[in-house]
Amino acid sequence: MNPNKALWEKGDFTEIAAFMRQSGEAVIQSIPIAPPLRVLDLGCGDGTTAIPLARAGAEVTGIDIARNLVAAGNKRAEEAGLSRLKFQEGDACNLEGLAGHWFDMTISVFGAMFAPKPFDVAKEMVRVTKPGGRIVMGNWIPNDPTFVSQVLKISSAFTPPPPEGFVSPMTWGVESHIIERFGQAGVPHGPTMNAVEAAQKNGKAEELHTQLVELSNAQNTSKDAATFIPATFMRVAVSI
Repeated sequence: MNPNKALWEKGDFTEIAAFMRQSGEAVIQSIPIAPPLRVLDLGCGDGTTAIPLARAGAEVTGIDIARNLVAAGNKRAEEAGLSRLKFQEGDACNLEGLAGHWFDMTISVFGAMFAPKPFDVAKEMVRVTKPGGRIVMGNWIPNDPTFVSQVLKISSAFTPPPPEGFVSPMTWGVESHIIERFGQAGVPHGPTMNAVEAAQKNGKAEELHTQLVELSNAQNTSKDAATFIPATFMRVAVSI
């Protein structure tokens, strides 16, 4: 099995996604949505961004490598009565089966940044987007002090060394890397579950849990029993 597929099908990411709904709403509110608009949501998960896009009137195709997240997304779309939204399996590094220059907008919020071949991802995003269309990304920023970036930093300390040739997904939060990747694609310039498994094998599960709880408590800004943790990310906008 594709190791990236195995990673994202490990555990139940929908429980984490439930805490990230506001990020999808925030990104969509920052983008003018004027139907008819055909949108590809790449690395869509169970619809954090795709569902508010569809509710705004766009025709949305969600692509994710994890079969369980695709199924969860289709279930959410059906329950919400969103007939112009569909989810299907696919690899951000190779969007075989998708026609070139088809989408008015390609969007990826905390999704395609985790695919293992970033230059292929940029190339595919450009390929499927119409001339005059837009590519929009929301990416976590390396070493940012807010919650998610710190979770990924803590997790990496408990994970075995990455394989040769590994490119950190956090490089999608660095402007120079973004410019280089889309430049090579022809545009002129204008995950935690592995850490848990490794920590359990090394007898460090309790240590990992403690660090993550301490981080969560430190960054929780809620004044009551709820959890509210702000997070900073890089918003990328590319004109094709």
